[in-house]
Order: sequence, then C-alpha cells, then structure tokens
Amino acid sequence: AEICITSMDNYPLYIRSIPTQGELKFHYTVHTSLDVVEEKISGVGKALADQRELYLGLLYPTEDYKVYGYVTNSKVKFVIVVDSSNTSLRDNEIRSMFRKLHNSFTDVMCNPFYNPGDPIQSKAFDSIVSTMMVQAC
Repeated sequence: AEICITSMDNYPLYIRSIPTQGELKFHYTVHTSLDVVEEKISGVGKALADQRELYLGLLYPTEDYKVYGYVTNSKVKFVIVVDSSNTSLRDNEIRSMFRKLHNSFTDVMCNPFYNPGDPIQSKAFDSIVSTMMVQAC
C-alpha cells in the first residue's frame, strides 16, 4: 500500500509505501492517478453542489492495485493505493482513512514551524500514517 500527499502544483509533500521493494511502481501509479484527479476536479468545478465533496472515490483499478483520491479545499491531493486482493476495505473505510489523514495534515499545517510547501517530516504524522498503512495492508 502507499499513501501520497501532493501539493496543488503536483509535487510530493509526503510519500510512504509498504513494502518498499515496489516503491517505483507505486510512484508511477500515483503520478498517473494525478491526471485522473485533475479530470475529476475540473468536472466538479462546474457543479457547485458537488464541490463540498472532497472524497473522489476509486480513481481507477489496475490488475494489482486500487487507487483512491481525495482533494482538500486548498487543492492538496491525497492518494491511497491498496492491493486489489484486499477486499476487506470498503468504501466507507477508505473515506474514514482520508478523513483521518486530512485531520492529521491539518495538524501539520497548523504547526508554526512548518513552512507550507515543504516536505512533511512530522513524527506524529508518520505514526498516524503507519497505523493507517497496517490497516490497509
């Protein structure tokens, strides 16, 4: 599984993958999913009622992975990649993972020592992501 947070300009703020041996493939999957995220955002922009919905759902499934997306109001993108073989994770569980990730991200942003746009290097954030990754694997 992999969790990635990218800025509104699509550069990575945080990337974490377990196991690490397929990391390059995960990075490729995340980068290709950003195009799908952009398409969904531009489609949502036309309907004001849908703009409140931050969870984008399943972006696309591949043979090996399912890729889910989430966008904050400030256009920061969260992507979670899970194994396709993991059928125990339901949509509402993925949604709650994104909510928890967004709350933790907000805590990082509220830190006066964090410069927005810098890579995230918070131990508290890392531990929350690690707990989520164990749940997703």
